[in-house]
Formats: sequence, C-alpha cells, structure tokens
Amino acid sequence: MRPLMYAYMRVVGSDHPDADIDALKRELATYAAREGFTLDQVFTEHHGSSESAFLTMLDALRQSTVTHVIVPSLWHFARLPGLQDAMRQHIERETGARLWVVQGARR
Repeated sequence: MRPLMYAYMRVVGSDHPDADIDALKRELATYAAREGFTLDQVFTEHHGSSESAFLTMLDALRQSTVTHVIVPSLWHFARLPGLQDAMRQHIERETGARLWVVQGARR
C-alpha cells in the first residue's frame, strides 16, 4: 500500500473556475502517484472564507500518520517569497511533514 499524501491549494476569486480546480486536483494526484504516494485529502483555501484550510490541514497532519504535503506551487501559500518560506518551514517544523512543490513558478 502506498503512503498517503495531503495537498494544499489556494483559490483566489474567479481566476479558477471549477473545471480548473478539478484539473489541478487531478494533476496533484498524478504527481503524487508518480512519486509513489496516494493523494488523500485536498485542503482548498477559498479567498474570503472564514475557515482556514491551512490550519485545518495542520491539525489533520498532527492527528494522522500522513507526513507528506504537496502544493501546485509556493504561490498557493503566498505571493511574497519570505511568507512562502515561512509557511513551508511552519509545516515542516510543526508537523514534521515534508513539502513537495510541483512547480516553482506561479500557476
């Protein structure tokens, strides 16, 4: 059985219609499978939502045996490189999970 992997992505405004979001989820699942994982939960942050998918994901990581997280790009964390790095370090330091980045460029 392949180890499980979580995914995180941020959806901002109407830049991402539902079809694009579904395609992105399929891309993440394909990447995870290629690396030997099964994509489990996808935590999707919606702009303006009162609930933080990022914090929900951190809680899920702490309560499970999942130790890998995939993101489409660091732009899904934040636009500022310093904040991107801080969020990456927070995941790794607080949960021990390894972060996988599909692309380094903005998506």
